[in-house]
Formats: sequence, C-alpha cells, structure tokens
Amino acid sequence: IQGMPYGNLLPISDGPVNNSTGIPFFYVTLKDNAVADLLKDPVASLTLPESDGNFCRKNVVDPEDPRCARLTLTGQMVTVPPEETEFAKQAMFSRHPVIRKWPRSYEWFFMKMNIEHVWLQSWYGGVSTIAVEEYLKAVPSKA
Repeated sequence: IQGMPYGNLLPISDGPVNNSTGIPFFYVTLKDNAVADLLKDPVASLTLPESDGNFCRKNVVDPEDPRCARLTLTGQMVTVPPEETEFAKQAMFSRHPVIRKWPRSYEWFFMKMNIEHVWLQSWYGGVSTIAVEEYLKAVPSKA
C-alpha cells in the first residue's frame, strides 16, 4: 500500500559466525517490493527476539513474553559499498549457505542498516535506550 509501512522477512547476518559485528547485512532483490520501497525511503526498523536465547528456552517461556528480550534497531538501509561486499558475502553465506543456490536471475545484492537508534526490552514495562556506540562495542556471548 503506497506510503504505508509493513513488515517483511529478509535474510540477515551481522557477520561470519566468529566475527559478529552487530551491523545487520541483508541479501535482497529488487523483485521484492519491500526492497524497492527501501530504495525510495530507506528508514527501517528491525526487531530481533531472544526466542532462541537461554532464558526463554530453559524456562519454557513463550517468545512473545516480555521476559524474552527483544532488541530493536532503527536506521537507514543502504546498498553495501564495493569495499564491503566481500565481508557481506562471507557474513551471509557462512550463516545461510543455501542462499548460494538461489536463482541468479533475481539479481541479488547486499544492503545493510546504518544504525541510528537501539532499544532493548528485557522485562515488563518500557524499553531501555542503548547508545549505538555501546551496542557496537558489545561482545557476543558464546552460546
């Protein structure tokens, strides 16, 4: 619907398994209306649930429960520049190997989010704002 935001699923990776950067990279095609829209208006948000995290799994808590943390990133979606394309390939293909077999006729390319805001909800009640610099400094825990 013209001018209306909507959600969509896109392949995502923040780096190869042993080199998570926190910056979301996406493998996209212009044949997807969401991608065509993002090239016109690049503002986007991305919510990542803790549904696979230890707390929710150990305590058999529904992933929709506010005690299962969720991180929301907002920012500008941009095409990955040529100097970052190799990293984007490694990031995406190492986590989603089947993507290599997707039809080339779809003219896939990489986008990433330039993060402007980070929010974390990890319990009942409001969200915590995290400085982008602090978010990018975080070291992923070994699962």
